[in-house]
Amino acid sequence: MAEPQVEVRRSKRRRQTVSAYRDGDKIVVLLPARMSRAEEKRWVADMLSRLQRSETRRRSPARNSDEALVQRCRELSVKHLDGRADPSSVRWVPPMRTRWASCTPSEGTIRVSQRLRDVPGWVLDYVLVHELAHLLVPGHGRDFWKWVERYPKTERAIGYLEGLVAATQLQIGLTDDETDDEAEDSDGD
Repeated sequence: MAEPQVEVRRSKRRRQTVSAYRDGDKIVVLLPARMSRAEEKRWVADMLSRLQRSETRRRSPARNSDEALVQRCRELSVKHLDGRADPSSVRWVPPMRTRWASCTPSEGTIRVSQRLRDVPGWVLDYVLVHELAHLLVPGHGRDFWKWVERYPKTERAIGYLEGLVAATQLQIGLTDDETDDEAEDSDGD
């Protein structure tokens, strides 16, 4: 496996904190300017390791195939829906214009937008539980939400998806000229 491209950015405003994030195929590591080259080397290695662990934890094996998606649905149904939701098929589909996923209860089918392949696993799990709950209760009434809310990260996942929609619509992102230093000013760092 090839080593990722790493860009180190030093900041005089940054006093102690070290952080890293992925920017496409590149990993950006943010360091205090006063840090020695030896400390930089150690921190870069540490941050690469942390980022890899974080990304591995976040990934759901269900993103790999339709079969893995079906298996994850089975697990979630047993864990959160008393094993009562049993879809006839679950599959990845090209991005939908207005939905993350859809369910046809009369056929027992669930379709999941490929846009969800890159979200954290707990967000994908929420969407799957939501669609599985439609196999038990077709609409979005009180009984439906009682089932969905058995998934402990329901509110958090809804917030994540709402934020993703807002960020996409607003096209928010760091430009090449911006750094986290500008964001730190609001944190009081």
